[in-house]
Amino acid sequence: MSDTTSAKEPARKVVAETQPRHSFMSVIRWLWPIAIILGFMGAWQGVVLLFDLEEWRLPAPSAIGTELYASRALFLRHTWVTLEEVVVGFALALGSGVLLAALIAYSRTFQRAVYPFVIVSQTIPIIVIAPLLLIWVGYGLAPKVIVVALIAFFPIVVNTADGLKSMDPDMLNMMRTFGASRWQIFVKLQVPTSLPLFFSGTKIAVTFSVIGAVIGEWIGASAGLGYLTRLSVPLFLTARSFGAVAILAFMGVSLFGLVALLERYSLSWYYTEKRQRALGES
Repeated sequence: MSDTTSAKEPARKVVAETQPRHSFMSVIRWLWPIAIILGFMGAWQGVVLLFDLEEWRLPAPSAIGTELYASRALFLRHTWVTLEEVVVGFALALGSGVLLAALIAYSRTFQRAVYPFVIVSQTIPIIVIAPLLLIWVGYGLAPKVIVVALIAFFPIVVNTADGLKSMDPDMLNMMRTFGASRWQIFVKLQVPTSLPLFFSGTKIAVTFSVIGAVIGEWIGASAGLGYLTRLSVPLFLTARSFGAVAILAFMGVSLFGLVALLERYSLSWYYTEKRQRALGES
């Protein structure tokens, strides 16, 4: 008993010593991006003041902030429209993408028949398809949702399908030895193995969804942040256009961060194992 306790003491000491350092490095990792952003904003403000640039040509960050506050009700109304398009379109892409990836990984025949069409769908510029959607489904929410789904669909399908096919062959042979069925192998081995790649594709897709919503609004819309930028530029309301772009950027980063947090929560075992492996190698 005493030998076991004494063996654990060095490990506890190492963990206790590394915790303050880990916390300090976490703070540094957050401070660097903040410092870079603040430095960029300060340089931008300085250039505008130094060269006395007109606001309609290049507004200063302070002017953009003033516009965001002064027109907050307008921005809020258009933000909700764009966010609805992003969420509904992304949900459609997520559901159909995961289902198609599962069928591709489950059936080699289905993969040979369908996978080429998935690739071809990304070779057609979405800017060409978007106007046709106005003819086929009309104005409103539907064409924007379809554009978002088409853009977000591909990374979900490809990453999830690759993840489902990246199972450990030793684990596969062991499960077959114990008489596991094809469905049991899929659920208990392929699905857990695919989660890291699934979340990678999802983070890409949710960011692309914001771009898809803006493209759909540029083609034809009466509301949304993309529509607001298209309307503001010809009127030389450049600060308002920059404000809409800032909200779109914040929306994309926030959605990416939300998926990343869900990934951390769902795959805590994966990151714990990865961290232990890194500490072991060092």
